[in-house]
Amino acid sequence: MAQSNIKVAVQKFGNFLSSMVMPNIGAFIAWGLITALFIPTGFFPNESLAKLVDPMVKYLLPLLIGYTGGKLVHDQRGGVVGAIATMGVIVGSDIPMFLGAMIMGPLGGYIIKKFDQFIEGKVKTGFEMLINNFSAGILGGILAILAFLGVSPAVDGFTGALVVGVDWMVAHGLLPLTSILIEPAKILFLNNAINHGILSPIGAEQIRTNGQSILLLLETNPGPGLGILLAYCFFGKGTAKQSAPGAAIIHFIGGIHEIYFPYVLMRPLLIIAAILGGMSGVFTFVLLGGGLQAVASPGSILAILAATPGNAGSYVANISGVLVAAVVSFIVGSLILKTGKQSEDLDEAARKMQEMKGKKSSVAGSFTKQQGEVPASVQKIVFACDAGMGSSAMGASLLRKKVKQADLNISVTNTAISNIPSDAQIVITQEELTPRAQNKVPDAYHISVDNFLSSPEYDKLIDQLKNDHTTSKAEEEKRVSAENNTDSNDGLLKEENVFLNQHFSSKEEAIRFAGRVLVKGGYVEENYVEAMIDRDNMTSTYMGNDVAIPHGTEEAKKNVLRSGFTVIQVPEGVDFDGEKVRLIFGIAGKDGTHLEILSGIAITCSDMENIEKMVHAKSAKELMAIIQSN
Repeated sequence: MAQSNIKVAVQKFGNFLSSMVMPNIGAFIAWGLITALFIPTGFFPNESLAKLVDPMVKYLLPLLIGYTGGKLVHDQRGGVVGAIATMGVIVGSDIPMFLGAMIMGPLGGYIIKKFDQFIEGKVKTGFEMLINNFSAGILGGILAILAFLGVSPAVDGFTGALVVGVDWMVAHGLLPLTSILIEPAKILFLNNAINHGILSPIGAEQIRTNGQSILLLLETNPGPGLGILLAYCFFGKGTAKQSAPGAAIIHFIGGIHEIYFPYVLMRPLLIIAAILGGMSGVFTFVLLGGGLQAVASPGSILAILAATPGNAGSYVANISGVLVAAVVSFIVGSLILKTGKQSEDLDEAARKMQEMKGKKSSVAGSFTKQQGEVPASVQKIVFACDAGMGSSAMGASLLRKKVKQADLNISVTNTAISNIPSDAQIVITQEELTPRAQNKVPDAYHISVDNFLSSPEYDKLIDQLKNDHTTSKAEEEKRVSAENNTDSNDGLLKEENVFLNQHFSSKEEAIRFAGRVLVKGGYVEENYVEAMIDRDNMTSTYMGNDVAIPHGTEEAKKNVLRSGFTVIQVPEGVDFDGEKVRLIFGIAGKDGTHLEILSGIAITCSDMENIEKMVHAKSAKELMAIIQSN
């Protein structure tokens, strides 16, 4: 158990570090291109344009990392304080402070988050902006000074030790041994932290003095992953073999190394192939004098070629290192695949990879089982979400309306994923939850949506169902009876629970506000609020069309005392994982008594014209009337 907890902690830490870098890859690419083109050893040396290189690597990139790290912890306020704090480590050092930014950014976000929690509910009306601005400025300034005096010298010393260590390893021919750490670290999503937090700052210093750095090739080399994928092309089985060629192209040309991780997770011994391939590639780079004059990000062969110094020797060295790494990992990987007896389940491996990452993977969908045709004689469609309380109920309401309009006698219900009935023929879930639903009812036809309020998948499904709708009369009467027996929604939506013109600095603040309203109204117990935060962290409660419906987890249903709603109007919007939300419906559902009004909300919010009316409503009564009219 202890080892499992440590593994999870390392994986989450790696994902967090990666999350600070990935949103800013465009800036790294811009810096890399300008460096490769205009420095004295570049393709088109230009003294004036080369002046952009140092400010970008010293100021722009660390500030972006620091801001992103702070924002991850406490939204925009955390980002601002994180950037201020990062400025302290930047000014206190002569080297690029990527690592310092990874420390001070999240620390700044954490400090301001704790301050905001401490003063929550204690600031008098009218003083909020004053307190918010001065607190961010004061705390940010203090952190910047502490970073300048303490953190910057510490990171300088650490980096200096690393430089000495790297020089020693190069002098003694031991640099290939770094692959023993780097290749497994990729699987734990520590690759961006290693590449951009450690290797890139040292590499930038080497570029200043030598014109190129071999360190920038250690993590970005696509050769080891390419060899493993090619081994699957020849010696894999089933879906793994079929999907490997496409994955190889995405990995090698697109530079998305993450796509080969599930193939390694299917056969853990393949990490040996990755390590030996990486070591062979590094040895070749050292032997032939390979290196890059700018960061290659992402780790695509195209990016590597673009960052290679413009001379034939460098191209030969870098291309040879990539090819040698691919050949070695292919040979070792082929032996492992041919001699191993483990079963190959690519979908399960992809699911594990996404769990390790701790958030939705940009490539996980590439491994999803291919669906066949919609089943014949469909009688039951089930919408499923974690709790079966909010998003699935809204989605089911919308599809039920479309089914009725199409004169189809098909049952459309909603439930928690853990309660999906075994006879469900079609199951609709959010993209992140589809693997769980597939594990629960593998024989059902699964549909993934990313917008429960206006997904094109609904109309596509209706068109397919029109060709075959033979639901029995008894089943239809049962469905209609169940709907008609839903308790009246009278009194569930109350004027005192509608809040206009609200402003929030983060989605967590907005969700807590909604939760406190439900607690104050006697709908839920106090700990339901934390369950609302947990539910949104598991899968975003953003529904599409500028709407979010925060509610508790399945486990938190026991904390619901009675059904209730709160409606919160946020005209300027609040960020929900990159999506702007202007209407928030806080939900507490007990014994299905909230489903009728939730259905009305879903139908209302499926039309953006209604959204605009509600966002600009001048009174609670006006907003309620728009909902009740549907």
